Amino acid sequence: MLVDKITKKLFGTQDEREVKKMRKVVDKINAIEPQFQNYTDGELAAKTAEFKERLAKGETLDDILVEAFATVREAARRILGMRAYDVQLIGGMILHSGNIAEMKTGEGKTLMSTLPIYLNALTGKGVHVVTVNDYLAKRDRDIMSDMFEFLGLNSGVIVANISNEERKRAYNADITYGTNNEFGFDYLRDNMVGELEEKVQRKHNFAIVDEIDSILIDEARTPLIISGAAEETTEWYNTFAEVAKRLKRSYKTEEIKDKKNTVIPDEDWEDYEVDEKSHTVTITDKGIRNVERMLKIDNLYSPEYVELTHFLTQALKAKELFKLDRDYIINEKGEVIIVDEFTGRLMDGRRYSDGLHQAIEAKEKLEVAGENQTLATITLQNYFRMYEKLSGMTGTAKTEEEEFKQIYNLKVIEVPTNRPVIRIDMPDVVYMTTRAKYKAIGDKIKELYEKGQPVLVGTASIQHSEEVSELLKKLRIPHEILNAKHHEREAEIIAQAGRYKTVTIATNMAGRGTDIKLGGDPDSFAAKVAEKGTEEYDEIFKVYQKDCEENKEKVIKAGGLFILGTERHESRRIDNQLRGRAGRQGDPGTSEFYLSLDDDLMRLFGGDKLKSMMKVLNIGEYEEIRHKQISKQIENAQKRIESRNFSSRKSLIEYDDVNNTQREVIYAQRDAVLSNENLKELIFDMIRETVEDTVEMSLSGDSKSDWDFNLLKDKLNEIFEYDMDESLESKSKDEIIDQVYEDLIKRYNEKEEIVGEEVFRRIERYIMLEVLDQKWRQHLKDLTELREGIRLRSYGQRNPIHDYKIVGFEIYNEMIDAIKRETGSFLLKLKLRNEEETANLKHEEAKNLKYEYTEENEAETIETAEEVPQRKLSRRERREMERKNN
Repeated sequence: MLVDKITKKLFGTQDEREVKKMRKVVDKINAIEPQFQNYTDGELAAKTAEFKERLAKGETLDDILVEAFATVREAARRILGMRAYDVQLIGGMILHSGNIAEMKTGEGKTLMSTLPIYLNALTGKGVHVVTVNDYLAKRDRDIMSDMFEFLGLNSGVIVANISNEERKRAYNADITYGTNNEFGFDYLRDNMVGELEEKVQRKHNFAIVDEIDSILIDEARTPLIISGAAEETTEWYNTFAEVAKRLKRSYKTEEIKDKKNTVIPDEDWEDYEVDEKSHTVTITDKGIRNVERMLKIDNLYSPEYVELTHFLTQALKAKELFKLDRDYIINEKGEVIIVDEFTGRLMDGRRYSDGLHQAIEAKEKLEVAGENQTLATITLQNYFRMYEKLSGMTGTAKTEEEEFKQIYNLKVIEVPTNRPVIRIDMPDVVYMTTRAKYKAIGDKIKELYEKGQPVLVGTASIQHSEEVSELLKKLRIPHEILNAKHHEREAEIIAQAGRYKTVTIATNMAGRGTDIKLGGDPDSFAAKVAEKGTEEYDEIFKVYQKDCEENKEKVIKAGGLFILGTERHESRRIDNQLRGRAGRQGDPGTSEFYLSLDDDLMRLFGGDKLKSMMKVLNIGEYEEIRHKQISKQIENAQKRIESRNFSSRKSLIEYDDVNNTQREVIYAQRDAVLSNENLKELIFDMIRETVEDTVEMSLSGDSKSDWDFNLLKDKLNEIFEYDMDESLESKSKDEIIDQVYEDLIKRYNEKEEIVGEEVFRRIERYIMLEVLDQKWRQHLKDLTELREGIRLRSYGQRNPIHDYKIVGFEIYNEMIDAIKRETGSFLLKLKLRNEEETANLKHEEAKNLKYEYTEENEAETIETAEEVPQRKLSRRERREMERKNN
């Protein structure tokens, strides 16, 4: 440790050494700035074509970096009225090198990102700029598009509810702005299309992720999932919501740490225990008896009722661990919308998995949506690791540096501020009770309001933000409240939070991505009155600009923006983000956190010990405590939670890595089917392999006496409706395979002759895609069930990840065999109707080709090929599933 300190003192930190190298490049950019300022608009815009030509002749992006950055800096000065600072040039170099630039709030990340965006867009392979919500994606694109167009590059934006044609245009642009969810879901949807032309994305070349810690850390615990309807089980959720309501929590027994060595009286037990630290609920013996009595069943854990335990667990979790206005809200349509615990933003389109969302709907007495089957899924980690080059920017990433390095191979480099930070960060203030804490918060805000100093109050949930709002109403202090319920006004409210005598209550980091300027933002004021780019807007802007400048002087005299945190978040990074709202560009500011021993973090990690200690020291309820030891204990608790969350995300990606390898193969196979005009040879290979496998399985053994010809006949008839001639029983295995294969190919070619080659090629492609997609969906379901069960192996000192890889590979091989078998089976069992009419079928009509699918004398008429994936399982398939389960 001492050696490290001496090394840092003598040579600087690694970040400082990296930045020092980049400053030499900055000097080169600054040296040619006068030359670029003398260019006419035409000459400056022509640099783009010159750079592209040089790249085509073999120069690299690094070779043209100095001139390209100088070009963007000058273009931004002329078009946007903004000139990039030296530190922004350094940040741009960090992004271009494929790393994370940690840049304090208000240092100009949006402008800084245009430097590597422009440089990398010159390759023509596309640059994706990823933001946390639609508003920021659209805003950033709108601000920067004029400059990019001036330089001869086009840009697009991907937001919710736009057409496929619009998406395709946006992805084909040089620069594409959008949200992480839209990019990820488009990738999944692209791998579900029926035609290659329906795909919207290009290759994944280079991505810059804004607020990278929010997207790749906070949101990475929830995978992206596209679902379709599965079996209906909604009535059970309503039933168990009522059951959970009548069960009681066992508070007394929860307090007992060592249950094995403690005699607990029967009357102390209730129905279930809750462990808030590990986020689990455990039913007790008494609870099991009460559930059995309510449901009128003998044994909850007998095989026929085993599924009910799942509904019970989810109902209890919904009751105890998921709270309205903290974890979710109910919108005006009566839908449960998840609230992101880190950002306070609504996660539209996301649902809790494994029936938890339905359990919450039942608890809140809403209409319970049917359970869904996963059609396609990917974790955000694996989606973003597909990019050839990935980079990101944020104000806070250092605390998660190890995770970025391990999962994404990204370095976090701290960018110096343009001006020194003069914000004062006060020690935490701790009170005995929540009541005392809120009284102190009210007194402090009243004091600051009367002084005129603007206050940003940070809360951890919607519920807490509304509690603070009620407190301020009683004190008659005017204020704005910003939480997930007021999402649409987020940017407008936060932009004016730095005005004189303004109090703003925000949920965590709501409004992130919008600067808080002392005195207010004239642009936001003017934009509400007139449209940008008009003469009226320019006149109104000047009026507001003068007003904001005068307001800023008053705010600076009052002490700048005051950040008041109402509790500590479980992640230090979120607290740092809140602090970072003040002290922008050398502005004055102060931050202070108010805590109580009843806060979740304090209560779960040592609050009882502190309470006992404070009682011994005779500290009163309303007496404040500021002590380094308490602050250190809080930080240690945060580190433990961060470590646990990292383990959770790491476990998720370790499991998904298995899926990812298989997903890449299946999606590549799918692309090959879509792009291949003639799949005939591939299908012939599948038929041949299926015949070989069937013969090998039925005729196993060294001598013919061991061969089971009856089994072979049954199998060939079942799979291909092929009646095997008895004369083949005298042949060798190879001869049997050759003869059966030859007969099947002859029948296949006859079918092709009936409808014509062109139409049959379309039918082949459609059937093959349907089988591939159906089997992949079933495979995802199998893997989900495997993962749920395999975790129990850790109790037997087994590595569940290792076992998951082995079993997952076996299931994958079974899926591949099934795809080969069923593709050939479907096509050879195809019985065409109205054969004369099929000769002139167009592509779309080929999809709706009517045919009969007969199996084991169980005739099932399929009206359209699109219905195949939803058909009921045949007897053979049911037997196969039973065999697997046994």
